[in-house]
Amino acid sequence: MTRIIIHEVGPRDGLQMERQVVPIKIKENWIRRSMESGVDIVQVGSFVHPKRVPQMADTDELFRRLLKNKNSPVILSGLVLNERGLERGLECGVEMFCLGASASETHSMKNTGMASEEATRRIIVSALQAVEAGKKVQVSVQSAFGCGFEGLIPEERVLAMVGAYLEVGLRNISLADTAGHAHPVQVERLFAALFQLDASIEITCHFHNTYGLGMANILAALRSGVTSFETGFAGLGGCPFTKVAAGNVATEDFVHALQLQGLRQDVDLERLISLAGDVAEYFGREMPGCVYKAGSILNREAA
Repeated sequence: MTRIIIHEVGPRDGLQMERQVVPIKIKENWIRRSMESGVDIVQVGSFVHPKRVPQMADTDELFRRLLKNKNSPVILSGLVLNERGLERGLECGVEMFCLGASASETHSMKNTGMASEEATRRIIVSALQAVEAGKKVQVSVQSAFGCGFEGLIPEERVLAMVGAYLEVGLRNISLADTAGHAHPVQVERLFAALFQLDASIEITCHFHNTYGLGMANILAALRSGVTSFETGFAGLGGCPFTKVAAGNVATEDFVHALQLQGLRQDVDLERLISLAGDVAEYFGREMPGCVYKAGSILNREAA
């Protein structure tokens, strides 16, 4: 099997819903520990207006701190939703730009203030500028599997957005289940359709656990040939501009599931479990993740 890519989005998607703003020193510690665990990519933050998402106000400074004398192979990514975000990301040295537009008109307006078609067009322009600047680029279709405001999103709309990305040479594409509406049969069907558009497309998936199907959907994507996955430490997360926000699949839960199958044994699961525990302690509540509470089956088998 092709190597599974783990993209840790906890510092961005995990924290953006939290009202308690985490000090930059603690964020930096959590990010560095994520990097040390052996995951492949860590999403440091998003370049959005600090008044809309106060938790992300220090994203630029975080990148500067993390990139100073960096000797880790882990790629540091940042989320961009508009041209100004791209400018900020280029100024502070983002290594991988994640840019996305929503297949839901309602979510698109709430998230970006733009209709889906306009948001897609502008994201494509920004993505191509990032490519021109020599950066790694991933483009996404948000609300690809459903929307809390609109319900089921027509698959034709999702495929049309993917087709627009492919037409200009953007082949690293993510489908995001922003509202957590996906189910495994739908997941396998939609990813099969994407591979029919281009068999060599680089596909990433991003599932929220709103209805408890996040891990089932990840495993369905894995069966479908998807090799890149976005997850968040401790299961934190959710889009503040969707109707019902819920967390990501926990990174430590996903790594545990992989390692039970003999995959990604190089990732330090115990380090991820420790991080999730510290995140829970910091916020003073139980997190959605499971393995940090139950411990690893692999450890019990070894004993």
